[in-house]
Amino acid sequence: MNDTETLNFDEIVSAYYQPLYRFGYSLAKNEHEAGDLAQQTFFIFAEKGDSLRDKSKVKSWLFTTLYREFLRRRRKESRMDHYEPEMLEVVGGTEEPQIRRSMDANLAVQALEEVDEVYRQPLALFYMKDLSYKEIAEILDVPIGTIMSRLSRGKAQLRDIFKRKETETA
Repeated sequence: MNDTETLNFDEIVSAYYQPLYRFGYSLAKNEHEAGDLAQQTFFIFAEKGDSLRDKSKVKSWLFTTLYREFLRRRRKESRMDHYEPEMLEVVGGTEEPQIRRSMDANLAVQALEEVDEVYRQPLALFYMKDLSYKEIAEILDVPIGTIMSRLSRGKAQLRDIFKRKETETA
C-alpha cells in the first residue's frame, strides 16, 4: 500500500490475511490458532485502525499486532512455546537452485528450531516474511541495532547448525 491509498478494510484483509496467517502459524505451530490470531488482528484493526495516520505502516502495524496478541495469549497460558517456522527455503545461500531448496527445506526448519529463541524470532520475520530490519524492530519492539545484532548471531548459529546437520547426514 502506498500513502495515497485509503484504508479499505476489504483490500487490507485480502492483501495481508495469508502473510499474517503464515506468520501466526510460524509462531503458534497450530492451524487453528494461526487463523484465530489473524482474525483477532483484523478485529483489532477494525476497532483501532482508523487511528493509524501513516497508511504505509499498515503492514508493520498488522504484524506487530499479531505478534503482541500471540505473546498476550502465551502470557495468559503462563508458558512460552518454542516457535516452529514454516518451510524456509534458503538459509545458507543459493549455491544450487530448486533441487537444493526442496531437499534442504526440512533441514532448514529443523535447524531454525535449534537456534536460540531470541534469534529465531527475527530470523523468521526476516526470511519468511521478507520484512526489513526496521519493520522487525517495530514488531518486536526493540532497537534496530539489536535486530541487526540478533540477525547476525542467528545467521551464524544457523550456519553452524547446518554444517553439523549436513555432516551428520553425509
